Amino acid sequence: MDGLRTLAVLLVLVYHQAPEWVPGGALGVDVFFTISGFVITRLLLAEYARTGDVAMRSFYWRRWLRLVPALFTVCALCAVLAFTRLPGFDGAWPSIALSAVFVVNIVRAAQPGVFSDTTALLGHTWSLGVEEQFYLLWPPLVRVLLRRVRPRTVLIWTLVLCLLPVLWRFALWSPTAAHRVYNGTDTRADQLLAGALLAVVVARLRAGDPRLEALRRWSGRLAWPALLILALIAWQVPMTGTNSWTAAWYTVGFLVAAVLSATLVASLELRPRALLSRALSVAPLAWTGRNLSYGLYLWHYPLGRLLHDLGVDRGLLPATLVASFAAALASYYLVERPLTRRKRRRPTAR
Repeated sequence: MDGLRTLAVLLVLVYHQAPEWVPGGALGVDVFFTISGFVITRLLLAEYARTGDVAMRSFYWRRWLRLVPALFTVCALCAVLAFTRLPGFDGAWPSIALSAVFVVNIVRAAQPGVFSDTTALLGHTWSLGVEEQFYLLWPPLVRVLLRRVRPRTVLIWTLVLCLLPVLWRFALWSPTAAHRVYNGTDTRADQLLAGALLAVVVARLRAGDPRLEALRRWSGRLAWPALLILALIAWQVPMTGTNSWTAAWYTVGFLVAAVLSATLVASLELRPRALLSRALSVAPLAWTGRNLSYGLYLWHYPLGRLLHDLGVDRGLLPATLVASFAAALASYYLVERPLTRRKRRRPTAR
C-alpha cells in the first residue's frame, strides 16, 4: 500500500506540472482518499478490539503530529517568499492562512467561477481539508457505533453513509456547482468511506470464513483490471474544466474511482504474496510512499511555482521532481521523524 501511495503522489505531481501528459492525473488524490479511509478505520477498529475503546485524544494528537508540523513548515517558507518580489508569491498570505487551518476546500467550494487568487499558492491543500474534516467526524461516529450496535450494524451504517454522497451529488449537480461538488467534504466522503467500508468488512470476517476467501479471490482477480482502468482514466479522462466527461465524473465517477481503488487496496491487504503486492513492495517504492509521499504532495506545488518564477520553463517537471524529493527528505529527517521518535518515547498510560 505504501508503493501505491508513491504512484498516486507521482501521478498528481506530473499532473500539476505537465497536465497534457495525464489530463486525469488528479485521480491520484481519489486513490489517496480511499487509502486514508481504509488505514484510519483499520487503526480505529484494531484499537477498539485491543482495548475495548478508542482513545480520541491520542488519535487526534497522532494525526496532529503526522500532518500539521510538515504543513506549517511549507507555510513558513511560503511566508518568507511572500516578502520577495516573486510574482507567484504575491498576495500569498490568505492562501497560507487558509491552508494552515485546513479550510481551503471550503473556500474553493464556494467559488462558482474560476478559482480566485485567494487559495492559488497552496490550492492543492484542499484535499488535506477534506481529510481533516472527515477525521473530525468519522472516528467519533465509529466509536459510538462500536459501543452501541452490533458489528453487522456498523457495516450497514458504513455502507449507507458511503452511498449517500452519490445521491447528494446528483441533487447538487449543475455546471456552476462543479467546484462545490469537487471540493466538498460531504460530496467526496464516499471515497474515504469506501476504504472505511473495506476495513470494516475485513475486520468483521474471521480467518477461514468463506466470505473472506471469496473477497481475497475476487480482489486478486480484479486487481490488475482495476489498476488498468485507473491508468486509462488518468491518461484519457480530464477531470477539471468543462468537457463531455464532466457530468458523469462529478456524479458517479468519484464512486467508480473509489470502488476501483478499494479493489486494489483489498488485493494488497489480503494477497501480500501476489505479483502486484510484491511489485509495489519494492523497497525504494515502499519507503518513499511510507515516509515521503506526504512531503512530496505538500512541497511540489509551491516549489513548482517558485521554479517557474525563477525562469525554469524547460525541464520544469524534472526540476520540480528533484526539488520536491529534496524538500520532502529534509522535512522527513528534520521535522517529521524527530517528532515521531519523541511521540514514541512518551510513556503510555496502562
